[in-house]
Amino acid sequence: MRRPAPLPTTPDSQGEKDAAPAVKSRRRRRDAEAEDGFSSSGDATPDEHTDDPSADDPQPTSTRDVWRAARARRKALRAEIRRFTQRSRRRRIVWLSSIGAAVLLVGGSVAAAYSPLFAVQKISVAGATSLDPAAIEAALGDQLGTPLALVDSSKVKAALLAFPLIETYAIEARPPHDLTVRIVERTPVGVLRSDAGYTLVDAAGVALSTTSDQPAGQPVIDVPGGVDSAAFRSAGLVVRSLPADVRAALTGISASTADDVTLTLSSGLTVVWGSAEESALKAVVLSKAMGANPDAASIDVTSAEVAVVG
Repeated sequence: MRRPAPLPTTPDSQGEKDAAPAVKSRRRRRDAEAEDGFSSSGDATPDEHTDDPSADDPQPTSTRDVWRAARARRKALRAEIRRFTQRSRRRRIVWLSSIGAAVLLVGGSVAAAYSPLFAVQKISVAGATSLDPAAIEAALGDQLGTPLALVDSSKVKAALLAFPLIETYAIEARPPHDLTVRIVERTPVGVLRSDAGYTLVDAAGVALSTTSDQPAGQPVIDVPGGVDSAAFRSAGLVVRSLPADVRAALTGISASTADDVTLTLSSGLTVVWGSAEESALKAVVLSKAMGANPDAASIDVTSAEVAVVG
């Protein structure tokens, strides 16, 4: 006989069959939580906890959480930057400190140099032989009280122009209060005779003084063209190259051109010098010839290698 057809499954029984695995899973989870001590009398039951669909869902992120996370990230980034740039920052600090110290030192020195702390309180003159140092110091008296860095060189030059015997000069500041003026006096080569008297001149033709009488120890220079002629320039160079003993005995110098300078000594000896070329060698030859011929009336050193004694 035929087996009867199975009864149709009702919706409730089908749902129970579908829910059976879920119930078993919840029971196993509840038993595990009970063993770990998560269940308590005040907490929700495992069934209620697992049945809550929001229990497994993540909490929504707020704007404050995002801001805090961004701030923490920026802070960590700045810390890393500081850690990696620490050496360069130290070097930069050292360099800036050194530059600042140098600027302060230079600025302080400049400020002090231009302040009354370094004002001129004493003026001294060095190198004066024929001139009176006290007279030169008095002429520079307006520089007293002036800071050393502000000493006016043009005013110093104007004051020294009153002393024609000064050929060159140099100013030396000696902190904190001393000002030294080093001078080089002109070397007279002789006097030029005129209606005004005797004018003392140097090799450059600069008039040093004029007197009515011939200065002692100064030869008379006889040149037709005056101090602007080539003959005078050649005679001046010759006088400056003479040995000290010959220069002391010199009484006269004559020249019509640059190549025929003639000297006259107090002993009556006439020296034909010629041009100013090789004057140093001619001076040596003349000294030897005078020593070998003390009674000579004339000595010609026009040719530097050979002296002609007459």
